[in-house]
Amino acid sequence: MTQSILTTKGLTREFRGFVAVNGVDLDVAEGSIHALIGPNGAGKTTCFNLLTKFLTPTRGTIEYKGRDITSMKPADVARRGLVRSFQISAVFPHLTAMENVRVALQRARGDNFDFWRPESALYDFHDRAEGLLEDVGLSEYSDTPAGLLSYGRKRALEIATTLALEPQMMLLDEPTAGMTHEDVERTVALIRRIRKGRTILMVEHNLSVVEGLCDKITVLTRGRVLAEGDYATVSAHPEVIAAYLGTEHG
Repeated sequence: MTQSILTTKGLTREFRGFVAVNGVDLDVAEGSIHALIGPNGAGKTTCFNLLTKFLTPTRGTIEYKGRDITSMKPADVARRGLVRSFQISAVFPHLTAMENVRVALQRARGDNFDFWRPESALYDFHDRAEGLLEDVGLSEYSDTPAGLLSYGRKRALEIATTLALEPQMMLLDEPTAGMTHEDVERTVALIRRIRKGRTILMVEHNLSVVEGLCDKITVLTRGRVLAEGDYATVSAHPEVIAAYLGTEHG
């Protein structure tokens, strides 16, 4: 039986009487690609913010690798290998792709960010940065300022900087949102490549991406879990069709 890497029990978040996440029990298997889907306002991003500690639960617990992280700070959770990307690409636009990845790799120095040392201090990270850029298909854009990259390639760069933190589990918030068909295909291929030795939990609206990529899907609506299982299971669920799939397909 596959071991769980992340579980929640009764996870709840209220905002002045509005319940955004309501009693969510989540069980993410180690090494899997697990999707959170649902209509707008279903609580998916709030759930992500709770898991990565950008929000504190009103009630419920979160366990990661068998340890209760409910009260931990975001940085402590990230240091334990649970790292997220954001819906809006977060790169330094005036730095090159290589420089963005090297900055992320400075984590290896702990609190020492070498701001007062010559640029050569970062060359220790050059080979590793080159390898990460190759992993995400950006080798030929190594010297390109991030701000000049296409949207899809910016998202790939963000994944490279996330990989620089050596995560055991990655949380990807709508990794294909706003992308062209070509960029979506490239991103799906990238996620398949980087999954080895990692667990991925993703919020995703593109159902063809979810169908072809994810091992397990949790459907949220109005903050609650509506259905769970593989794509065939959840796509045949009458309430899912009414609450989510039906809205996607008219």
